[in-house]
Amino acid sequence: MKDVGRGSGLAFGRWAGRAFLALSVAALFGAVDRSALAETSSGEVRVATSVCDAQRLKAAKEKDPHLPIEIPAEYNQQWPSLSACEAHEEAWDPEAPGPIQPIPFSHKHHAGEFGIDCQYCHSGTDRSRAAGVPSVEVCMGCHAQFPPSYDELAGIRILKKHWEEKKPIEWNQIYRLPEHVKFRHNRHVAAGLDCQRCHGSVEKIDKLYLVPDTFWWYGVPVKKPEMGWCIECHRSNDQQASQDCLTCHY
Repeated sequence: MKDVGRGSGLAFGRWAGRAFLALSVAALFGAVDRSALAETSSGEVRVATSVCDAQRLKAAKEKDPHLPIEIPAEYNQQWPSLSACEAHEEAWDPEAPGPIQPIPFSHKHHAGEFGIDCQYCHSGTDRSRAAGVPSVEVCMGCHAQFPPSYDELAGIRILKKHWEEKKPIEWNQIYRLPEHVKFRHNRHVAAGLDCQRCHGSVEKIDKLYLVPDTFWWYGVPVKKPEMGWCIECHRSNDQQASQDCLTCHY
């Protein structure tokens, strides 16, 4: 009987120890949670200073409901959206590869998020040797319909200024071939070649740059858009594209 009693006592002691440990842990985490909540609730109220700032604060509020924010009425607008604000900032990021353009145009925002077809802006690419760039009129065809709150973005103000002054946008060229190379966009489009084959996944890029692509060709590394890179593409395309010198040099 003594052994039985001793065993019962030990079992009860172990159970009591576990229960005390569980309660202690629960109390500790509860105290941490209450402390964090008190710290957040007593923190300084973050006040939006622009529509884009308001969009960022709203996004932060969704992640942390206890975050104290204040959105003044003039900044409590639907547009520009958070994605537009972020794309505008990323397209002018000096640390990102590629040249700074006169307007922070984001291919990711336009071609990626909204699915605008390449030839809507680069019209005539299926008929012309050169792809060209969209006119200010094409840009304003969309942006003239946007609410005034979009003017918060510097890029939109620059675009409208070009429109008012009837001046073209002087974009910085990224892809440039030697004068003795005759690359025809229309033939490649007619052959069903995707724009991404040469330009990379522009629908995923805010600030456009020459997307690198290198491989070994006859023991020599070739980069886009060097001649070896182009010839390899012609060869790998089921011999549909000519490799004659006069195809590109004429």
